[in-house]
Amino acid sequence: MSTVAGGVVPDAKPLTKNEQLKIAIPTLAGTIAATLADPALDAFSADDEQFLKFHGIYQQDDRDRRKQGKVHIMMIRGRIPGGVLSAAQWCAFDDLSAKHGNNTLRITTRQSIQFHGVAKSGLGALMKGLNQALVDTLAACGDVNRNVMAAPTPANSRAREQLYEDAVRVSGALLPQTRAYHSIWLDGVQLDLDAAENKGFVDPLYGRQYLPRKFKTAFVLPPVNDMDVLTNCLGFIAVVEQGQVVGYNLAVGGGMGRGHGNNATYPRLASVLGFVPREKVVEVSKAVLTVHRDFGDRTDRKHARLKYVVQERGAEFVRAEIEQRSGVTLSPAREFVFTTTGDTYGWARAVDGSAYLTLFVSMGRIKDSEGHQLKTALRRIAERFPQVEFRLSANQNIILAQIRESDRSAIEALLSEHGVRTRDQAGVLHSAAIACPALPTCGLSLSESERYLPSLLTQIEGLCQEIGLKQQEIVIRMTGCPNGCARPYMAEIGFVGKAPGRYQIWLGGNAPGTRLTRVWKETVKDADILNELRPVLTRYAAERTPGERFGDWVERVLWKDLPAAAD
Repeated sequence: MSTVAGGVVPDAKPLTKNEQLKIAIPTLAGTIAATLADPALDAFSADDEQFLKFHGIYQQDDRDRRKQGKVHIMMIRGRIPGGVLSAAQWCAFDDLSAKHGNNTLRITTRQSIQFHGVAKSGLGALMKGLNQALVDTLAACGDVNRNVMAAPTPANSRAREQLYEDAVRVSGALLPQTRAYHSIWLDGVQLDLDAAENKGFVDPLYGRQYLPRKFKTAFVLPPVNDMDVLTNCLGFIAVVEQGQVVGYNLAVGGGMGRGHGNNATYPRLASVLGFVPREKVVEVSKAVLTVHRDFGDRTDRKHARLKYVVQERGAEFVRAEIEQRSGVTLSPAREFVFTTTGDTYGWARAVDGSAYLTLFVSMGRIKDSEGHQLKTALRRIAERFPQVEFRLSANQNIILAQIRESDRSAIEALLSEHGVRTRDQAGVLHSAAIACPALPTCGLSLSESERYLPSLLTQIEGLCQEIGLKQQEIVIRMTGCPNGCARPYMAEIGFVGKAPGRYQIWLGGNAPGTRLTRVWKETVKDADILNELRPVLTRYAAERTPGERFGDWVERVLWKDLPAAAD
């Protein structure tokens, strides 16, 4: 029998390779520092690839260049609780992307920033540069709590700032305690793998084996569900009274990942278990995390998410475990309503009187292109207006906050000079869409996403104009594989890569982010997507009720006509 945090596992189902690695080296040090210091090596070992994830790093290669030989590159993801950066920190990210990456910054769907194209030779300098800017990458990936998300838009009350404060508290409370991160990236020292400290290390929260898989946390401020909170392992839905956060409705067990042809894996919406007073969020967060730690599947990583524990053991079981572990009795959930998952673009005013500006970022990629020098424009703003905050949205956009009214016209002019509009920033379908990076860097990707979706959206916009749906918003999301990083299973139209140039099409999510999609077409060639969508969008244009969105029409009409497709 094999012993794990939650009990024993029959020998018939051995622990996964990842679990064995964590048992052997619980400090997560691997041989990372030794490899980093060896200029003769251009890549890390397969075992170290798994440890690197806990340090916020994925080892990848440029798949466009594989015919010329495999060239290893790194993707590095920042830990940015609530997605808030100072102007100085933004400049640091900008500098490091130019010096060590591919001179772009990628805003993620979890309010972080990713560097792409970093060679091993530049990795150490990049990590030190982030630390000097008071940013780290610890636990941005790996079998731990990932970047904690929080509603980024300045609100019309104190509530948003309180929600952000709570997200930062939870992020700090759920960090792993190993000193390997600082030893490797700041001191350049390889921990002795045979030392008692390494062999005997047990993280006070995570235990010796950490979590069975990743754990995701988000805070959201209704009625806007811009965090897609029900897709997270742990979600806090703010309850506001007289402009103050008094507590949160607790949502547990959401997740997007699934596998093609594997019916044991599926997307799931989190279950709302009850109400938590604001002062108890840390205790409850730790309790939910340890439920995953102790009951998650350590024999099958595809079945290792918290959502399967909630689905298979039941919400009542999980609620009882949370209450016993936290010492907090959950009261009945308070009423809440979501209206949208989207961002509102353009200028607005915060409760403190300052201005803020939400800018559309196509597919989350901050870069300079002909006629649209977004990366340079943002750098100039950060240099000239050091009080400005750079806030990242879960829809891969950026919010410039804390803008003085006296600076507004100058910022507007600077953006215009670089081809960045603040009004009518993008077409209606582009504005609501998100995509994962996919090819050429993601090793899991089966098809294109970021590089393909913009042109597909333009084609769909043309179709919509032709059939009478001009300016009708439809939430469209695409991923290059079924893991669902861009949350396609919550979109009104979701495209999920199956093979090069081939996609599943999912339909029927809703604007508030409270309903999952269902498979409409199992496999469609990219060249056939527009022809497949034409009849269903034409029916929607003719049959919709006043104000009815596409996803709601699909749920009301299409699934009733096509019950087999909905199964």
